Amino acid sequence: MKFAWIDLRTVPEAQREAVVDAAVHARLAGVVSDDPALLDTLPPTITRVLVADAAVESPHLVTVVVDDQDRLDRLAADAAFVQVRDDRTLKLACEAAVRLGHTVVEFADPTKIPLEIVIAAADGAAGKLICVVADLEEAGIALDVLEHGSDGVLMAPRDATDVFKLARLLEATTPPLALTTLVVQGITHNGLGDRVCVDTASHFREDEGILVGSYSSGFILCCSETHPLPYMPTRPFRVNAGALHSYVLGPDNRTNYLSELRSGSTVLAVDSEGRTRKLTVGRAKLESRPILTITAHSPEGVEVSLTVQDDWHVRVLGPGGKVRNVTELQRGDELLGYIATEQRHVGIPIGEFCKET
Repeated sequence: MKFAWIDLRTVPEAQREAVVDAAVHARLAGVVSDDPALLDTLPPTITRVLVADAAVESPHLVTVVVDDQDRLDRLAADAAFVQVRDDRTLKLACEAAVRLGHTVVEFADPTKIPLEIVIAAADGAAGKLICVVADLEEAGIALDVLEHGSDGVLMAPRDATDVFKLARLLEATTPPLALTTLVVQGITHNGLGDRVCVDTASHFREDEGILVGSYSSGFILCCSETHPLPYMPTRPFRVNAGALHSYVLGPDNRTNYLSELRSGSTVLAVDSEGRTRKLTVGRAKLESRPILTITAHSPEGVEVSLTVQDDWHVRVLGPGGKVRNVTELQRGDELLGYIATEQRHVGIPIGEFCKET
């Protein structure tokens, strides 16, 4: 789980009490200060982080400022604060991140390349990497760098509002979905219709796609074009998703019609294990093509329908991430899908009666 620490060292005294109250109320992970007396007043539910020039006896998590290799080698604490300003201090930050329980890293330059290097160096290490950020926008970037991000961020808020906004940013990570195995009941060729290709600003992985369906009660996992095809290059940013009326599942359990997607919209990438992540739409491309309808059922008997382009190169995913061409589907084939328990009103889940056919 990603986390955030609040840095009180530069917060104006007039705002300090409100900021601390907000951090406790929003259940942020920690508060950082160089004043042990201030940390003593905080409740035990929050990590109290003391920044010091040397290891000291303290009930708080002591984070020692480290600026050379000798200081790191002699460090008696299990946490360090490293400012990266050149290649030497970058290597120091990498080593601290591998060795220590907590490493706070502040970068002197605006490029994110040094952060990427530290994240890569610390991959698999047991400790936590915390990146100092200037504002909420930078916090969002730091938490996502290399599709991994730092474990946490350290930010000095201007006021209590910033604290609550930071808490909401941490909640923006997308939870996994419980996918189900659907059994194909039939395929119907429908003639001409309008279908939408969803082009995102990111690469899909081989077992990723987006969840699309004609009914709000169920979705089929549509495969991205990451797999080689004859006669055309791969387009790993694209999902040939379905007819324009179809629902596509997005973050926060919201849906959109494919026809509503625009550059800058957000969709939910879902892999064969149900792991999810938010992707930004770069373009939605609508064109008239022959279409077919897939009808399938869940183990509980929920009917799922999806209308897609009637062409061999359009694909959906089966259990284990198996790629299936839609024109070769047969009755009894298994697909991956998602069953929703709520109906929809303007994309928002709502508990009302609704029958879709």
